[in-house]
Amino acid sequence: MNRHLLLLTLCQGLFLVNNVTFIAINGLVGLQLAPFGWMATLPVMGYVVGGALAAPLVAKSQSRFGRRGSFQIGLLVALGSALLCAWAAYSRQFWLLVAATVVAGYYNANGQLYRFAAAELVAPGWREKAVSLVLAGGLLGAIVGPNLAAWTRTILPTPFVGAYLALAVVAVIAMGVMALVQFPPAPPRPAAHESGRPLSQIMLQPVFLVATAAAALSYGVMNLLMAATPLAMQVCGFEFGDTAQVLQWHVIGMFAPGFFTGHLIRRFGVLQIMGVGVILNLACIAIALSGVELNQFLLALFLLGVGWNFLFTGSTTLALQAYRPEEKDRAQAAINFCVFAFMALTSFASGALVTTQGWTLLNVGSLLPVLLTGAALIWLAMHQRKPAQA
Repeated sequence: MNRHLLLLTLCQGLFLVNNVTFIAINGLVGLQLAPFGWMATLPVMGYVVGGALAAPLVAKSQSRFGRRGSFQIGLLVALGSALLCAWAAYSRQFWLLVAATVVAGYYNANGQLYRFAAAELVAPGWREKAVSLVLAGGLLGAIVGPNLAAWTRTILPTPFVGAYLALAVVAVIAMGVMALVQFPPAPPRPAAHESGRPLSQIMLQPVFLVATAAAALSYGVMNLLMAATPLAMQVCGFEFGDTAQVLQWHVIGMFAPGFFTGHLIRRFGVLQIMGVGVILNLACIAIALSGVELNQFLLALFLLGVGWNFLFTGSTTLALQAYRPEEKDRAQAAINFCVFAFMALTSFASGALVTTQGWTLLNVGSLLPVLLTGAALIWLAMHQRKPAQA
């Protein structure tokens, strides 16, 4: 693990501080300000819709300004959007809060590329370990994010304004860390006839289809249940400190396995580890359906996090097989667009379902994408086995 990979891991951690804090507070602030209860998670949805809309712009900025320049632009947007969120909460303007989170989505789209950039900082044989280790940096978000939300939500007279201002400080710190990361020089921009295959051809590969579907569906299910958890726990009478504890263990589950997921993938194979991720998601749903005690929320969300880690790290590793270096910007943008599009759908659905239908129906509905992910993995395994048997 070289110095630049370590610094990028720290940037990933600060990125997750932003994400986890947003998840912890945006739905609750939305519930306070929204005209109707079912609109509560629109600020959460705005963050991922902004990421989907920004994905093509981020791809262009990556191509034009390189990794570090583009990442710094994303952090500048994070700073401005956090300040705008603080003003929206202070002035009690719901739609301004939604707009601010849409703007913040640009940072979300940038941060989602840290894991791909990690693979460029090491030799080819260590790429899956680099991806896994950078994702493990999210442990910082697990520790700091929920506690930051809890410590700062009442530091100022208007609830949660202090939390948004704290995120502005986090963005400034991340800009300083990112300035120290040295990425490999970008390859010369190819001529039109050397720019690689058309995006449609890249996307039609079975390995690309399954990697993208697994990334989108796993992130969507995780987002569906995580975004609804603060609202569900509030309905069940839990204090915000309990919610912060559940989210903390959830994010620990998301990123602590990063220290060994890469080793597991190298030893057992990427599809096998992703299959374990599907099984863990099913276990999460079963526990969530068994009751609404604190320990059930804790264990279900922890297993959800570990399952997400196996699926998302595996899908990122799988995707690296689907494109050439000159194709990376548009291929990665396509993957992230699909992830954000499905996350946007689940962000809205989580608030609408949990406030109108309840926690139980929400979990039952999440079975479908989990089972589809499992079916996609089985299909790819059978497809890859055919040439070997021939």
